[in-house]
Amino acid sequence: MPSDRLFGPSLSTDKMSAAVSDDAWLMAMLRFESALAAVQARLGLIPEEAGAAIGAASKRGPFDVTSIGRQAAESASPVVPLVAALQHAVGKKHAPFVHHAATSQDTLDTAMMLVARDGLDLLLDGLDTLAATCSSLARTHRATPMAARTLMQVALPTTFGYKAALWLEGVMDARRRLAALRQNGLAVQLGGPVGTFDRHDVVVELAAELGLTAPELPWHSVRSRVVELGSAMAMAAGAASKISLDVILLAQSEVAEVAPGKPGGSSSMKHKRNPAQAVETRAAFALAAANAGVLLAAMPGEHERSAGAWQSEWPALTELFRVTAGAVDRTAELLADLHIDTARMKANLGPVTGGHGVDAAAALADRAVEMYTEEMSHDR
Repeated sequence: MPSDRLFGPSLSTDKMSAAVSDDAWLMAMLRFESALAAVQARLGLIPEEAGAAIGAASKRGPFDVTSIGRQAAESASPVVPLVAALQHAVGKKHAPFVHHAATSQDTLDTAMMLVARDGLDLLLDGLDTLAATCSSLARTHRATPMAARTLMQVALPTTFGYKAALWLEGVMDARRRLAALRQNGLAVQLGGPVGTFDRHDVVVELAAELGLTAPELPWHSVRSRVVELGSAMAMAAGAASKISLDVILLAQSEVAEVAPGKPGGSSSMKHKRNPAQAVETRAAFALAAANAGVLLAAMPGEHERSAGAWQSEWPALTELFRVTAGAVDRTAELLADLHIDTARMKANLGPVTGGHGVDAAAALADRAVEMYTEEMSHDR
């Protein structure tokens, strides 16, 4: 369901907004600091007493996210004020061991992966719901005849079930990419000030502590995993937007083959039944594409740590999670209540014949549903 704020956040969901909030980022950074101290204490790199104190302070707080955010402008990083607050919390005796051998990018990149993991879990749930709805439509309307349209013109016969089956394949393709990243693409970062930290045993232990993968080398100046994550989310938003655009076109007054079950109103034309959910999906996709571009533009950072490009990743990735969740959620809601006028579909097809016909489209819809069912049964 959408957030109740006026602009922007309404294109997300409450759960995703919480999962990628400033508080969520702060907790992820503290999880890194706590896990790092625990690993270092276990390996004898810092005193056990210090490791325990840092872990306790990370959980106990309090940490003022607003104050830390304001202070972040002074160093272009929220980690500097966060580490200072954590040092204050543990006291002078243990303060020197806070953030030991790490740098701000280690904390933020690892926090990014932790936030991404929670966000991906929500996105995958949303895509599962959308895929199930597409599959149901494909099955129910496997042989419902309608006009296929190419270049916005009536072309040859197809079925509404086959159209839904192709929506399904787009959603599942996006899901596969995001599931693979959730499984293997979220890596811990621990490179130290310039990426030359060479204690791989610490990296492996830290990854295990946080449930992330352990990279062979630090990825502080190789941002491909962030770009891949952003691109996969933009593709998921795009798959949802494709569905919503088709619904918008099919719901036009002159076509009227479908209608939104929960239409939006007009401030001046009371007769209108606007496909508001589909409109929001398209707006969300536009923002997803723009923020994926920000991540791509950040790839060629200067030397060992970029001056500005890296800092642009945090808000861009946060926004990507928000709007992708919104796109997927709105489209699932749209399809769940969609009114389908099969008589109008047949009437709009008129005397058009040719191609491989309705039977072939129905068989392809069946095949798509079969593939989906088999894939999901394996995943479970």
